[in-house]
Amino acid sequence: MDKLFEQYSDLEIIHKIIEGDVKLFEILIRRYNSFLYRIGRTYRYNHEDTEDLMQDAYINIYSNLKKFENRSSFKTWLTRIMLNLCYQKKHKLSFRNEVSGNGIQNKKSGILFHHSTNNEKIAMNKELGRVLENAIHEIPEDYRVVFSLRELNGLSVAETAQALDISESNVKVRLNRAKTMLRTEIKKMYSPQEIFEFNLVYCDGMVNRVMARIYELKKLENEIR
Repeated sequence: MDKLFEQYSDLEIIHKIIEGDVKLFEILIRRYNSFLYRIGRTYRYNHEDTEDLMQDAYINIYSNLKKFENRSSFKTWLTRIMLNLCYQKKHKLSFRNEVSGNGIQNKKSGILFHHSTNNEKIAMNKELGRVLENAIHEIPEDYRVVFSLRELNGLSVAETAQALDISESNVKVRLNRAKTMLRTEIKKMYSPQEIFEFNLVYCDGMVNRVMARIYELKKLENEIR
């Protein structure tokens, strides 16, 4: 599976899944887990809610793979689906573990960093991640989402504009304004990979959850036939 992870493009994997090689969907999950996680956390959802949204996004994607027309990149399509789910959840549901008004997240949904075995560095990374996440949460949503897609998730200006259905110039303006809203000392410490990380432990769990559901759907499809 590791060789396949690097060998095939998203589009090639999609074609193989449509042809019946369903297990390859795992590659797409592992490829975009961190990406989707950052989007969910940008909307201030806690860890558990974000995982639920990610699972819904993957099932939605799997169910509609045959409709993917490659007019935009798979990444952009995936982004729009996740953004739409985040938007729907925000406007329809109340959250027991929603971030409090002062921007401090529920301890139960804390982010874990495992970049080093050095306890002091781990503690520093945790604190840095918490400070940065809280600072980003203080930015108005329109700017926060653009900042997340461009800086944390690495989308291009064009991809971000397409995902949010705004102009490229608007993306640039929002990104610049988002940056000016962050305190100078926080920007100096800024490390994208240390914010909203989706740990490998969680990655495996997400793969198992989604693939189990996909195999259930596949079984139902076969029974109907």
